[in-house]
Amino acid sequence: MLSNSSTGFQRPYAAELRRRLAEPRRFIQVVIGPRQVGKTTLVAQVTHELGLPVTWASADEPTLRGPGWIAQQWERARSTLSKEGAVLVIDEAQKAVDWAEAIKRLWDEDTRAAVPLKVVLSGSAPLLIQRGLSESLAGRFETLYLPHWSYDEMRQAFGFNCEQYIFYGGYPGAAPLIGEHERWVRYIRDALIETTIARDVLLLARIDKPALLRRLFELGCLYSGQVLSYTKMLGQLQDAGNTTTLAHYLELLAAAGMLMGLQKYAGQAVRSRASSPKLQALNTALITAQMGMRMEEALEDRETWGRLVESAVGAHLANAALAGRCELYYWRERHHEVDFVVRARRQLTAIEVKSGRRKDALPGMEAFCAAFNPQRALLVGGDGIPLEEFLARPVEHWLARRQDSA
Repeated sequence: MLSNSSTGFQRPYAAELRRRLAEPRRFIQVVIGPRQVGKTTLVAQVTHELGLPVTWASADEPTLRGPGWIAQQWERARSTLSKEGAVLVIDEAQKAVDWAEAIKRLWDEDTRAAVPLKVVLSGSAPLLIQRGLSESLAGRFETLYLPHWSYDEMRQAFGFNCEQYIFYGGYPGAAPLIGEHERWVRYIRDALIETTIARDVLLLARIDKPALLRRLFELGCLYSGQVLSYTKMLGQLQDAGNTTTLAHYLELLAAAGMLMGLQKYAGQAVRSRASSPKLQALNTALITAQMGMRMEEALEDRETWGRLVESAVGAHLANAALAGRCELYYWRERHHEVDFVVRARRQLTAIEVKSGRRKDALPGMEAFCAAFNPQRALLVGGDGIPLEEFLARPVEHWLARRQDSA
């Protein structure tokens, strides 16, 4: 039964932000992640629990905020200070002009004067935020990355079953709409895909070929779970661009939480970066909203459902990688292939997904194990780990320290 509300539900990341803000040490807390993953809701829940005056400001406007805007919001927050302190929350701070320099000056002023103002920044353009942080705010901040919602979170908050999660993905704002398919599709396309590309990518980064970036995103969703060379991508896109441009656009799409290109595991970073990427959508809703199929139709199409299953597993792993909990690759050598290779704590876990799709070569896992001796070799689906169980647990659960196989 699908719930129409997630009232009272808190993501696990709330506890970490709560702990940081309660500490006597002063750091700017930076909450980043894709659009519509609950950054504002989480910050509101946590700051409300602190019992301090909270000042909210948002720079997420079509016209970028001019110089001096940050200082005005800062003064508003200072005026609310109690003996215990106060909180200033700035949403999409990176869209304000000279935001990092302004925050550095004001933060240092408060530090010297022992002003107990806590500051939380949030944003949906991690690359731009990280650039400002590293250039102006070194040593003054901590980041908290909020990835797309997991199956376990969507199940707890909205009652999703595994099939619903694989098809409809992990967007909480779209969950109440799944009973009206066309409305759900319009929401994903207009409120999420178009808004993210237009306001988090094209508006804030230099894009010489915006049409190419949009087509690359569509191609990446179409081929999610497949290895595709940049040369083949250019052929599919029918564009006279170059591979450097495509690699850069993939980086921007990954930073926006939409699409990433997994690199080949080779034991050497240089070789990995030079490989053809395996395209991976970071939320399966980005795929299904463009398919023109309902869930019932996708379930009946074995090839389509198999692709969605592998993409759901890949998105589960990729979001953990973007949150810094592991590194994620694929592996292919001649006719041998392993779907996913996860590296964490200097240990390897090889993962094969049995989704109903035909594999180019079945002995890929054996060849990888012989070459790299991973600590774990896991089969997800089929007679291996049940798909629902794999998706319901955090990625760290499957990255054991011992030699094991399932």
